[in-house]
Amino acid sequence: MAAALLGWVSLSLLSTAWFVSSSSDGLGSRSLTETCKEIAASVSSASMVYDKVSVHYIKDISHWASSSSQIAECSFEPGTSLDVGIALQILGKTQTPFAVKGGGHASNPGFSSTMGVQIAMARFSDVKYDAPSQTATIGAGLVWDAVYAALEPHGVNVVGGRASGVGVAGFTLGGGYSWLTNQYGLTIDTVQSFELVIPNGTVLNVSAASDPDLFFGLKGGLNNFGIVTRFTLKTFPQSKVWGGLIMYTASVMNLVNQATANFAANITDPKAQIITTYNHIFGVPGVFELVFYDGPSPPEGIFDEFLAIPYLFKDVSTRSFLSLVQASHSNASSGSRAIFNTISVLDYSVSFLESIVNESMFWGQSLAHSGAWLISYDVEPFIPSIFGHSTTPSAHPPSRDRGLLPLNIYFAWAFPTSDGIMQQAVRDSAAHLRQLAIAEGQDVADAAVYSNYAIFDTPLSSIYGDNLPRLHAIKAAVDPTNVMGLAGGFKF
Repeated sequence: MAAALLGWVSLSLLSTAWFVSSSSDGLGSRSLTETCKEIAASVSSASMVYDKVSVHYIKDISHWASSSSQIAECSFEPGTSLDVGIALQILGKTQTPFAVKGGGHASNPGFSSTMGVQIAMARFSDVKYDAPSQTATIGAGLVWDAVYAALEPHGVNVVGGRASGVGVAGFTLGGGYSWLTNQYGLTIDTVQSFELVIPNGTVLNVSAASDPDLFFGLKGGLNNFGIVTRFTLKTFPQSKVWGGLIMYTASVMNLVNQATANFAANITDPKAQIITTYNHIFGVPGVFELVFYDGPSPPEGIFDEFLAIPYLFKDVSTRSFLSLVQASHSNASSGSRAIFNTISVLDYSVSFLESIVNESMFWGQSLAHSGAWLISYDVEPFIPSIFGHSTTPSAHPPSRDRGLLPLNIYFAWAFPTSDGIMQQAVRDSAAHLRQLAIAEGQDVADAAVYSNYAIFDTPLSSIYGDNLPRLHAIKAAVDPTNVMGLAGGFKF
């Protein structure tokens, strides 16, 4: 089985070999190999370096989107924060490109992958609940499914991911929209402290009290300041929830549009949320509707419109929070080539939803010959007060004056030769929808976009706005030799 897995992953990754990280610096294989050997010889027995024939290596470099994976020279699984620091010092000294992978759910190529040293945080897999402080400390190598499973026996939860398989680290460092965001804010709004290893090897516990500037930067500032190994988050009481997945055919699209617009405009109960996903799958249009209520049953009237629409499939019930998250079937597209992009909007009118439907139809048909099998637009309404929960400022969003709604545009396809076509199409689609939103009267021409959905060449100013000068200063103070610039991602 291991040999078969190695063969499958090798073929998949070799198909992406055309993509070379801009941070490779032309280092030869001998230099990279020597760096791998130096890390292996310097760290403790709690950590391990793997070469390309190891099954561990395959797991370490693999991503949810195959187009996000690269063939690294070696993989490094640190087992302690001190070993993370040792590796960072070696990487900085040798100017070796590297990447840091948490859950591996990034769609942007080269953001958590590299042709140098792949750091995989899998061994940071602890979840420690502290009842007196009502916090949970969570390892950076986990996916949210594991976090919810660990906290469920305690009757508590954290503000985390809505889809199965999403990693804790990248999600949190980018901001974090959750099923609990209406009630408690973004995930970064609930972080109490970060365990951070800065490039000189020092392990810091960063909080609002210990270092307000660095705490600000880490709240939405991604992997620019070092490697976060653990997050301490507020916990909240969690009982059974109600919700799940409903699938509709294109024949009832108008009814879904009306129900979604009515929900977005009228439902103010912070425990209620939806995601309406307009899909074009293998040439067939339809809607996946995720409904959620933070309680065993919703009050009458909140979801009645959706429940009255004739459906193709329905899996809605009272269930655990983990069961609700796994009902999304979001991992069905795992292993495909994929890219995200996004715009921010202020509301979802019927006319704008119709524009999204038209967009999905257009690109579903136009890109079929290029191997596109999934064209998807995720409509995510929240109540306007979602940015009002933070007690300290954050790198993102740059302004909390209004509650921006992130529209996630997601294309998946089969062939490496289509990568450029799909990436350009998702840019064009976002630009067109932004123009339509503005034409409809939405003031979103300069609205900040959500980094976890933004395509890789999105300007930093479009994510961080007026916060950029402060973020540059924090970066210069904590990483004066720009070691983190050797890793991929949006860079200050």
